[in-house]
Amino acid sequence: MEGQLTPDQKFHLITRNLQEVLGEEKLKQILQERELRLYWGTATTGKPHVAYFVPMSKIADFLKAGCEVTILFADLHAYLDNMKAPWELLELRVKYYEQIIKAMLESIGVPLEKLKFVKGTDFQLSRQYTLDVYRLSSVVTEHDAKKAGAEVVKQVEHPLLSGLLYPGLQALDEEYLKVDAQFGGVDQRKIFTLAEKYLPSLGYDKRAHLMNPMVPGLTGAKMSSSEEESKIDLLDSKEDVKKKLKKAFCEPGNIQNNGVLSFVKYVLFPLCGEFRIKRDPKWGGDKTYTEFEEVEKDFADETVHPGDLKASVETALNLLLDPIRKKFESPELRELTNSAYPSKTKAAVKGAKGGGGAEDDELVPSRLDIRVGKIISVEKHPDADSLYLEKIDVGEPEPRTVVSGLVAYVSQEDLQDRLVLVLCNLKPQKMRGIESQAMLLCASIEGEPRQVEPLDPPVGSAPGERVFVEGYEAGKPDDKLNPKKKVWEKLQVDLKVSEEFTAQWKDKNLMTKLGQIKSKTLKGGNIC
Repeated sequence: MEGQLTPDQKFHLITRNLQEVLGEEKLKQILQERELRLYWGTATTGKPHVAYFVPMSKIADFLKAGCEVTILFADLHAYLDNMKAPWELLELRVKYYEQIIKAMLESIGVPLEKLKFVKGTDFQLSRQYTLDVYRLSSVVTEHDAKKAGAEVVKQVEHPLLSGLLYPGLQALDEEYLKVDAQFGGVDQRKIFTLAEKYLPSLGYDKRAHLMNPMVPGLTGAKMSSSEEESKIDLLDSKEDVKKKLKKAFCEPGNIQNNGVLSFVKYVLFPLCGEFRIKRDPKWGGDKTYTEFEEVEKDFADETVHPGDLKASVETALNLLLDPIRKKFESPELRELTNSAYPSKTKAAVKGAKGGGGAEDDELVPSRLDIRVGKIISVEKHPDADSLYLEKIDVGEPEPRTVVSGLVAYVSQEDLQDRLVLVLCNLKPQKMRGIESQAMLLCASIEGEPRQVEPLDPPVGSAPGERVFVEGYEAGKPDDKLNPKKKVWEKLQVDLKVSEEFTAQWKDKNLMTKLGQIKSKTLKGGNIC
């Protein structure tokens, strides 16, 4: 299809349903010569909601027009915006956004392989980018910076300096992502004009800007992640969707600030090409519309009742949400959701109990605080010849004392300075009079003789690096595992070493950021 479109047809597809375009002639000129490169960025703050289908449907248009599209997960911006995303949750929020945005795109049939996904901190912390932030701050006035962020950055009584940096970073992203245009909501307009004004002063090109209208929320105002009643969450149940739509602002004949009607215009028509109103035969029966203007006219004339409009939108919306809900039924993504957006009540209860990041009754491997450790000294236990007394650096100010039963299997020389795996959140236990503050994890094969050897982290690992199970990297470990709940014992049952010498939990690899955890010589055994 892309090869059949003329530059004019591509321009029409790129700009349809937009509220405003800055730099139309520049776009037309580029389309005469090559495909357009553009990006859409989203700050990884609150949970994305159904209004995100509006930019998703435009991304589908851009791809149909042959554009090269980059999606930016703006994690640093999320932090700069009055810390809407706390620093410790940034990585989790990015992972959640990536999963939910990809699920949305898949639900509307967008091929992910044609998109490029980028995380802000992957390039925004580089030396050159940081230098450009300083260069830009030396020419942008405080007035212009504050004005640019007025509709995007959270406005508070005593603004933080970070909020003034936000617009400038967004401007610089255009240069560092090497795009011709940036796409966003019309609420971004002042940031876009700031970019057009100041990027040339650094010697960078002025880009074009494409702006979507802001879709009214269910209350008639802008749909917002921070206002629960104004939005439908992408993971809301069918019952919640029905309940929220029932309460939505949708006066008979009123087509202004009507979030239900706007969703039909900016999401359902671009994606489906038509919209079907389902209603009782005594009120005219079902009717299929191929033009939004016809729906709008019939609603304004009160030929279409708000109840029928809401019920029809509910049906169409659930068709979009069903694949997303199904994908997020997996334990890994449920855990990611809970970790990226912890319940405030649950977090308070956890803090009071001294618990960790996962629910007490949820058996997931991320509850285990497994780290890379380095054995800095090893000697025989003074009161037990079968036990070693090890001092292990696990990335804390002081090494931990660990008592292990490795005397019969590994020599002191082989353990000295060795990198190992250490379980750090078991309750300390006294072993022959000495408190063991952690557990050294080993591969084990039962038999005659029994074989045991410490597991090996990837080469180059450092003490204190976190070890996680593939697919469960998002969760936070418990502060201390409750021995009465036997969390370790229940999870340990599924810890094995594969036939490829890889440590696994339920066939998922144990990893650090550098790669897989291995056993040097043992395969097919247990981990203890």
